[in-house]
Formats: sequence, structure tokens, C-alpha cells
Amino acid sequence: MMSIHLDKAKLFHKAIHRILIEEWDPIGVGDIIEAQDEYDSYIPQIYKMLISRKPKYEIFKYLWLLETEHMGLSGNRQQTEQCAERLFNLPKEII
Repeated sequence: MMSIHLDKAKLFHKAIHRILIEEWDPIGVGDIIEAQDEYDSYIPQIYKMLISRKPKYEIFKYLWLLETEHMGLSGNRQQTEQCAERLFNLPKEII
């Protein structure tokens, strides 16, 4: 039973990583092999939000805070909203 949960958690983490590096990527490091782990520290919080079924706007707020305050960027609201949407729908794809 534990293995099933661990496998599902790994699937979530892998999918979140992919979305962050391929679709969100606010600093543009997606094509740099050495930087593929750039956003990995955000994965546990996003995973918690997803399994807790937080609303999409909370996922957006978290990404937007990271992008605009933590990273100090002006932000791409449309791209961040699309990424939040993809992340929000991820449980439907994995479960």
C-alpha cells in the first residue's frame, strides 16, 4: 500500500517539475541542462497544495509570489495563470 502512495507522489513530483521547467520557467532556464533543477525547491509546496485540493487562485498566488517577489521579476501574468491551471488539473491526469 505504501508503495502505491510513493509511486503516485513520484508521478506528481515529476509532472510538477516538467510543468515548471517547460511551461512556467520565468527565468528562461528550461533549455539549460545544468539548470533543470532550478525550480525543484517549489515542488513540495505545490504538491501539498494539489493533494489538499487548494483552489486554482491559491496556486496562482504562490507562483506569482515566487515570480514577482522572490525572483524580483515583473511577471508574466497570462503564462503564470496558464501554469496554475495546468497544475490545478494535474490530479485529474494522475489519479
